[in-house]
Amino acid sequence: MTTTPQLPDAAERAELIETLDKHRGLLRRTCRDLTDEQAAERTTVSALCLGGLIKHVTLVEARWRSFVVGGAEAMEAQPVDWEGQFRMAEGDTLAGLLAAYEQVAAETDELIATLPELGLPQPLPVKPWFPPGTAWSARRVILHLIAETSQHAGHADIIRESLDGAKSMG
Repeated sequence: MTTTPQLPDAAERAELIETLDKHRGLLRRTCRDLTDEQAAERTTVSALCLGGLIKHVTLVEARWRSFVVGGAEAMEAQPVDWEGQFRMAEGDTLAGLLAAYEQVAAETDELIATLPELGLPQPLPVKPWFPPGTAWSARRVILHLIAETSQHAGHADIIRESLDGAKSMG
């Protein structure tokens, strides 16, 4: 029987994947038992809706995965509809958005588990929200994804509670 060699930091990788997946699950939970119309509804003064948040985190996770694999150029090569990513477009379904999120999550988890090195920094894209000359390692990107997913799970919880009183926790 052949066994797959374990990377020296396999335990850390498993913890990162577990933590990211926990927060993904909290976000997905806010969408349980909703219609497409409910998922597209804005329930607060912000432009956010539950389907739009799922669409956004899917895009963000895929773009950061591109950064880890190919650097800033790979990340920037993907066009982004900065406003449209936060709302459901005609033809979008909640089931379709959740399926896309699941696919991106599986690909990210596989990358985290198999990437040869988590600690090598790469220069970030030149953007006003990144200090000039900043570089992030894959580990730092994963921590950012955990933070971003967690933050949006909180947004989603508020939107869902405003929609129908349901809470993702409690």
